[in-house]
Amino acid sequence: MSQDKRVPIEASTTTQVSEPPKEEAEGTTSRSRAVAPKASSSPLHGLWALTNRDLRKWYTNPYQLIISLIQPVIWMGLFGKALNFSTFITNAPGVTTQEANALLLKTFGTTSYFSYLVCGMLVFIVLFTSAFSGMSVVWDRRFGFMNKALTTPVSRGTIVMSKILQSVGRSIIQAAVVLVIGIALGMTTGSLSVLGVLGAFVVIFLVSMALSGLFVMLSLRSSDWQTQMAIINLLNLPLLFASNALFPTSIMPAWLQDVVKLNPVSYAIDAIRQLLIGARGTNALWVDFTVVLAFAAFFSAVGVVMSWRLLKK
Repeated sequence: MSQDKRVPIEASTTTQVSEPPKEEAEGTTSRSRAVAPKASSSPLHGLWALTNRDLRKWYTNPYQLIISLIQPVIWMGLFGKALNFSTFITNAPGVTTQEANALLLKTFGTTSYFSYLVCGMLVFIVLFTSAFSGMSVVWDRRFGFMNKALTTPVSRGTIVMSKILQSVGRSIIQAAVVLVIGIALGMTTGSLSVLGVLGAFVVIFLVSMALSGLFVMLSLRSSDWQTQMAIINLLNLPLLFASNALFPTSIMPAWLQDVVKLNPVSYAIDAIRQLLIGARGTNALWVDFTVVLAFAAFFSAVGVVMSWRLLKK
């Protein structure tokens, strides 16, 4: 009878699963874990991002710049050259050149009406560029970007300021181009200086801040572009024609002169004429600067404050 032979299973033959070293395990875990990028919470970062977004849509499309310059160039090239008061007065029978220059200087503050008009066109381009700053708010609301922006940590005041600053940037660039075109068409340059040009563009910066703040404030609750266009047409022409952009205040009716004195745009144009062409101003230069600065501070602040109440999803 055979005897069962049982082969003992030794412990050394068992399969053991060895654990990786602790350092290697920790390294593998840390590499496999994705590190989320830390978002910047700086208000300036959000302000720059939103401002650059709107500016990029403008400077990547050169046709917008060209189209925006057509109107002031037409005013200068056609209206400014056709309505040449200097030629009218000089060609009048019995009027000498000295008498004509004295009359022009008394009426316009300068002997060149074209130069007088070019300074008005600098604020003209700012006025129309600022008016469409509110349209950016309307389109952002219609296409859903505004709702997305309102869900981010960016404050409502930052959103409003980005709309104002992108309009200011566009206004300064377009005003510089208009000034170069005006000089090429015959604007007098005898009184031009570096400080005068810098001072004029400080005024342009301030009046653009004020007008952009006004139109952005009026668009905070608007989602209809037709309503916004009606507001632009309602305000733009009165602000332009009830100012000294085209004609001096002294030749206007008495009731209109009072309106012109209440229009801050007139003070900006008066300061620019003094700085660029040395024209005799209606007001002292410091008075013009004070009014334009107060105008800019008021509407920029009101636009930010109103955004806290009106800028909603």
